[in-house]
Amino acid sequence: MYRSEFYVFDGDTPLPAVIREYTRDDFEDLIEIQTECFPPPFPAELLWNVEQLNNHVNIFPEGAHCIEVGGSLAGSITGLIVNWSPQDEDHRWADITDNGYIRNHDPKGNTLYLVDISVRPRFRKLGLGKQLMFSMYNTVISLGLERLLGGARMPGYHHVASKMSVDDYLENILKGQLQDPIVTFLLRCGRVPLHIVRDYLDDEESANSAVLMEWRNPFK
Repeated sequence: MYRSEFYVFDGDTPLPAVIREYTRDDFEDLIEIQTECFPPPFPAELLWNVEQLNNHVNIFPEGAHCIEVGGSLAGSITGLIVNWSPQDEDHRWADITDNGYIRNHDPKGNTLYLVDISVRPRFRKLGLGKQLMFSMYNTVISLGLERLLGGARMPGYHHVASKMSVDDYLENILKGQLQDPIVTFLLRCGRVPLHIVRDYLDDEESANSAVLMEWRNPFK
């Protein structure tokens, strides 16, 4: 069972933190975290429900991590294993994650696909998202998978949508001329953009598009 204990810093103050596999006892907090992290106009039907969370802990507990800070649940990250090739056609989030129910989890697959990452807003200055992402990199390595993959929303795009395409938006991010709350964060975590996926998710802020981003297992 995955468990990692360490300290995070609030300014100069170290705070005890732990990343572990989440359990049924965490469900109420996990649903609350989702509502805090994805307010409207994000579709409410895409937030976690108990059936989805039950599947995560029953089907693939190794891909269901949460982080506690000072004993409070502060965030989570969830994945499933799929069999993926760079030659595969583009996909929608709903199809590749089974709408978050992960019943299509393939233990013999080659890719850890990221379903969701969420950190409570009041904890976001502590670097918890990066710690959660690194915990999934550890899972990729421990399971001998080829990569971590996932579609990154572009919530900053709607601010400039009248001026540029989503492709130009990504290009400007990679040139350092723009920053996006999610894409830039994932770049800082070591993820590499592959290409834009259209019609990935019902997401007004991102024009329903996402950046498919990869982290390759350095031992494969």
